[in-house]
Amino acid sequence: MAWASWGCCPWLVLLSVCAWGHANPVDLRRENVRNCSTSPHYLPVTVVNTTMQLTALRQQLQTQNLSAYIIPNTDAHMSEYIGEHDKRLTWMTGFTGSSGTAVVTMGKAGLWTDSRYWTQAEQEMDCNWELHKEGKGAAWICSLSPGTQATVSSRILFSIGTWKSYDTALQGSDRELVSITTNLVDLVWGSKRPPVPSQPIYVLQEAFTGSTWQEKVSNIRSQMQKHRKAPTAVLLSMLDETAWLFNLRSSDIPYNPFFYSYTLLTDSSIRLFVNKSRFNSETLQYLNSSCTGPMCVQLEDYSQVYDSVQAYASGAVRIWIGTSNTMYAFYNVIPQDKIIAETYSPVMVTKAVKNSKEQTLLKASHVQDAVALICYLVWLEKNVPKGTVDEFSGAQQLDTFRGEEKFSSGPSFQTISASGLNAALAHYSPSKEVHRKLTSDEMYLVDSGGQYWGGTTDITRTVHWGTPSAFQKEAYTRVLIGNIDLSRLIFPAGTSGPMLEAFARKALWEVGLNYGHGTGHGIGNFLCVHEWPVGFHSSGLTMGKGMFTSIEPGYYQDGEFGIRLEDVALVVEAKTKYPGTYLTFEVVSLVPYDRNLIDVRLLSPEQLQYLNRYYQTIREKVGPELEKRQLLEELKWLQQHTEPLSAKAPRTTFLASLLAVSTLAILGWSV
Repeated sequence: MAWASWGCCPWLVLLSVCAWGHANPVDLRRENVRNCSTSPHYLPVTVVNTTMQLTALRQQLQTQNLSAYIIPNTDAHMSEYIGEHDKRLTWMTGFTGSSGTAVVTMGKAGLWTDSRYWTQAEQEMDCNWELHKEGKGAAWICSLSPGTQATVSSRILFSIGTWKSYDTALQGSDRELVSITTNLVDLVWGSKRPPVPSQPIYVLQEAFTGSTWQEKVSNIRSQMQKHRKAPTAVLLSMLDETAWLFNLRSSDIPYNPFFYSYTLLTDSSIRLFVNKSRFNSETLQYLNSSCTGPMCVQLEDYSQVYDSVQAYASGAVRIWIGTSNTMYAFYNVIPQDKIIAETYSPVMVTKAVKNSKEQTLLKASHVQDAVALICYLVWLEKNVPKGTVDEFSGAQQLDTFRGEEKFSSGPSFQTISASGLNAALAHYSPSKEVHRKLTSDEMYLVDSGGQYWGGTTDITRTVHWGTPSAFQKEAYTRVLIGNIDLSRLIFPAGTSGPMLEAFARKALWEVGLNYGHGTGHGIGNFLCVHEWPVGFHSSGLTMGKGMFTSIEPGYYQDGEFGIRLEDVALVVEAKTKYPGTYLTFEVVSLVPYDRNLIDVRLLSPEQLQYLNRYYQTIREKVGPELEKRQLLEELKWLQQHTEPLSAKAPRTTFLASLLAVSTLAILGWSV
């Protein structure tokens, strides 16, 4: 799944330039986007009328004597996907993208989002809202009168780092950033706001976990003891941290098996803040919740976390937090001298490295996922020529195939099923109302993933059932070369992410092409499809043995087509001629690429050899599974699409590639 290049928190925006600026231009000739320059305004059917919400919010601003209000697209846990209960930005603006920040003043309303969502925002917002490029302007700062106050939506919805960024941007501007405990959007939303989820929280079976929760707790406590600042507690705010620590799952968040919770793990106690009524007696027993020892989980009400942490912080303690994923509200209840602040919590770092059992489970999940996607590709080949498949019905069919897999727990994100020009939008997803037919005359991109009890998957394939143009074949092949070159790369441990990522872009750069999203992200074991902090971005961890990352170069020709080829890979030790600590990738996604789009003349002998080895691996790992299930049509398709490729290709040596990328790194190229 295409990933914002700045890393874990796509919704973050630094409003640092003292100007409202101008709304981003959009192609008004397209009928599926709004046109606010006409009278009356042209609004597509996908637009939401937000006049009522804005009027009510501005009344609250007047009542509170505030001049501006900032609405981030997140929840109190910095979740990438948020539950219906927390979709404040969507309710206020109509915009449903996962990345965005809104600012409302008495006279203006603006949305900042990144390039993945500009067209989508023009399709969903009415003309009450201006669309701005993320990071381009402090819309509200200079529109305020000097000496006035601007408030965030709630300090609970801002990370420590983000709050400081806003505060720094306002210094010297004669404007004041203030925090209030009441969320004004919630007041306006009122009784129409969806309820808090109440589904059961369940124990993930031991067969699908890498360690028991007791082993994980002991591991984190051991790290606390070895830490030079001797923390007495670790505070966990992100939902996947608590789910991973206790091997518990639920369904509060779309596409993610999480539940609303916090954890305060001390050297002598374990406090889990959650709605206790969601546990059955077996789960309570599993957590040893009836005792009070150091390996007993004390259940406290979710709403009491701030009071409880504040009470704990009144003693002689030191609390270890990850600044990238802890909300600013905790800074108000923990004295600064009692905080041990690091970028990531120890759970985030530990979770990023999978043990041998977790690796086996994730690999097995990708075999299952390959079966589902191959069934879908075969189904498409039979049905697209009939004219009976559109983007939305195709996505539904793929969900059906995945749902038939054993231990499936639904998709890991909303499927990106995009035909023709829609595929040029990196994060386009069809709806029942808005979609295109799939035809043999256009390229089709499908980016999708599944949640299985053993692991989370994410894979993208781009296909063409007709006759692609020479440019489409070249672009596709260069994207494939980027995928291959990064996948087969051998690199020293500790190499920075941007330097590695350059290998995925080099074949495109050579002819003046590029793509605007990140090249990879971490992935979890039945957790997040975007598992922070693994990836190729500069702010993430350097690659280490046992980490899983996606590798997903692409190319997008605006208004025509889009290409992305995404695989998930495991970081493993590389075998080198001479001693040293070197790493490489083992690709665990197991679906062949579209032969119809590969120009083998562009492949070097090394790249061709790698591709044929990969195809042999697919045959060996997925073929027996298809045969066992008597999916003979799909097995035949697999055999045909993994036949060895051969061609006389112009030789481009690996050394030359390394030299080119090293030169870019020396020159300070930043990806």
